[in-house]
Formats: sequence, C-alpha cells, structure tokens
Amino acid sequence: MPVRTLPGSWDADALLAAKGDTRVTVVVPARDEEDTVGDVVAGIRQAWLQDVPLVDELIVIDSDSTDRTAAVARAAGATVHAARDVLPGLPPARGKGEALWKSLHVSTGDVLAFLDADLIEWGPHFVSGLLGPLLTDPGIALVKAVYDRPLLDAAGREAETGGRVTELVARPLIALHHPHLAGLVQPLAGEWAVRRSVLEQFRVPVGYGVEIAALVDTATAFGASSIAQVDLGRRAHRHHRHDTLGPMAVQVIAAVEARLDRSAAPRDTARLTQYDRTGSGFAPHPRHVDLTERPPAVSIEGYAGASR
Repeated sequence: MPVRTLPGSWDADALLAAKGDTRVTVVVPARDEEDTVGDVVAGIRQAWLQDVPLVDELIVIDSDSTDRTAAVARAAGATVHAARDVLPGLPPARGKGEALWKSLHVSTGDVLAFLDADLIEWGPHFVSGLLGPLLTDPGIALVKAVYDRPLLDAAGREAETGGRVTELVARPLIALHHPHLAGLVQPLAGEWAVRRSVLEQFRVPVGYGVEIAALVDTATAFGASSIAQVDLGRRAHRHHRHDTLGPMAVQVIAAVEARLDRSAAPRDTARLTQYDRTGSGFAPHPRHVDLTERPPAVSIEGYAGASR
C-alpha cells in the first residue's frame, strides 16, 4: 500500500481523548535562531500545553548557537538542552540529525513531533496535524508535513518556491531506489512526527540526511502504508544560501546510499569542493561533510527510553 494522505485539521477535544496516557514530546532543534525560536516555542506552549494539554513536554535542542537562542527559548517556556551536553562521552558531532537523535535521550514522549526553529509563517495546528494520525491510528508509524513552501529573502519578501534539494536530489533518489515512496510530496520536510518505538531502532545520520533516512528505514521495517502525510497549509522560512545546499545534498545522497547496502558500514565523511570567484579566477573551497550516523538509541547504555 502507498503512503497515506490524511487531513491536516483535527478536533482538539477528540485528539485529547485519543491521547489517553500516551506521552507526547515536541522537539525544536535550533542553531542561531534567536529571532524566531521564541515565537515558535510560545505558540506551541500556549496552544498545546496551556489551552489544551495535548503536549507533555516541549524541548529545544540547542546546537552550539553563538547567539541568544537558548536564552530566548528558555524564556518562552521550553526546556533547553545543549546538544554537546547530552551524552558528552560520545565523539562530538553537529547537525540537525544529531539534535533529533539526542532528543531521544532527554525526552519521555512515546510520540515525538519535530518542528524547525526558523518558522515565520506557520500555526499551532502544525502540532495537532502531525500528532493526529499517530494518536488515532496504531498502524501509523511516521507522519510528514505537506505545505506550500515559499522562501523569503533577507528583507522578508517572497523569493521563490522552496524545496531545491528535494527536487534536485531527494525526489530523483526516490524515483530510482524507493518508488514506493513517490507519493511523498515533501520528503525532506522539517516538520514530522514519529513513534519513539520506531525511531529508537534506527541509525540516525547526524546531518540533513536524517529525514530521508527515517522515511526509508520506516518503510523498510513497516511498509510504506505506515507513513502518512498531512496538509498543513503554508510554511515560510528564511532562504538558505546556494553554497550551503551542496553539503545538504551530499548528506541526503549518502543516507540513501547507506541504506542500499545495509551490510556495508556508512561513510564517515566526504570532501566536497565548491568554488569562489576571486580576482585571479576561481578558487577551490573544499569542505568536509560529516556523514556520521549515530547507532540506534536503544543500543546506548543507559538509554532513557529503554524502560518505556
């Protein structure tokens, strides 16, 4: 069966009844997002911890921010953990996947919903939309958001439609290697939700390969019909510089490649060379892209979710 598409609007009272004793955690990974993280945290807290007690804990994982992200998030009502302070005995890594993997070790939710910290146009219904299928259908393991996704320039003006890495990298990879996931409109959407019992079983890329890895692993373990997507309307965020897209693309490709041959150890790094125009021509700008994958959380001694 294909990926299921479900409504993005859910009745709050019905969800609260369906929740029962299921614990729900919302995780916001953040790095240098002091301008937006406070509004995201405050909106979630007001709607789903205070007005309707659907969410049990709201956590921000701060990934080595150099600005006031942690302080702003804490003041808005989140529990804030510095990624580097979670399991400090492990070799260091930095990236979105690292933040999401570490959230498993400092949270208690049976269900986890992830929302990016750089959201500008969004609504609290993002949380209920993502949680709805998981709280009402035991056959759903993972939920992805679908939305109109404009990109905004530095002045806040709409620049173009987002999803360049999706269109040029993720969707072609799905067409070639995982056509059963072709029904996913936005496979790299940063807003998604998953059962702890599912994500804790998987290796997790520390970088931007985390979303596509979770999709492939979930479909492999439970079938594509265990994945749902919900239409949440419109989501806007700041524009990524084009030269930052190369490392993201490498991480997405590497995550898919690592799952084509599961007997082979995933690569730890790749050297990506980009070029800058200088007065004397084009100068190479090499950078090492971290392709490390964290082991399944359940394999870590003292894992917080082991007793759940």
